[in-house]
Amino acid sequence: KWILYGLLFFVGVQIGSGKNMFTAVKRFGFKIALVPVATTVGTFAGAALTSLLLPERSLIDCLSVGAGFAYYSLSSILISEFRGAELGTVALLANIMREFIVLVFTPWLVKYFGKLSPICAGGATTMDTTLPMITKYSGSDYVVVALFHGMVIDFSVPLWVSFFLTL
Repeated sequence: KWILYGLLFFVGVQIGSGKNMFTAVKRFGFKIALVPVATTVGTFAGAALTSLLLPERSLIDCLSVGAGFAYYSLSSILISEFRGAELGTVALLANIMREFIVLVFTPWLVKYFGKLSPICAGGATTMDTTLPMITKYSGSDYVVVALFHGMVIDFSVPLWVSFFLTL
């Protein structure tokens, strides 16, 4: 826990001490808002395709799991309460896998899919655990994008999960 706080502190110092933050905000402009939208649309499309591959799971169940966006401490608990421990466990594992994939495969994602790909793949984790990897491989210009993306996705998780669970 303290290591994560330390990493975030030093990333914050790096952002605050450089002019990259203002350059990045100017460079991306309004387009920065499209990144969480692309993540949401892509995740829900992937969850819908997954429901076709898993006929024992409903579309709503798959969308609920996808709506966790790697925020496993919240989404898996909500899903467990509304849909049972089995789907809650699936949500927990899916969200941990999403975070793990970004932590391990960020260099590959950047090389083959571009500098925004680990941000979209990281979901809610882009403002904390995966931020150091994103900074290292996408570059410091993308830190602002990752932080904005992480905050928007993080705040959207309870809304999306609750929405799908009440359908």
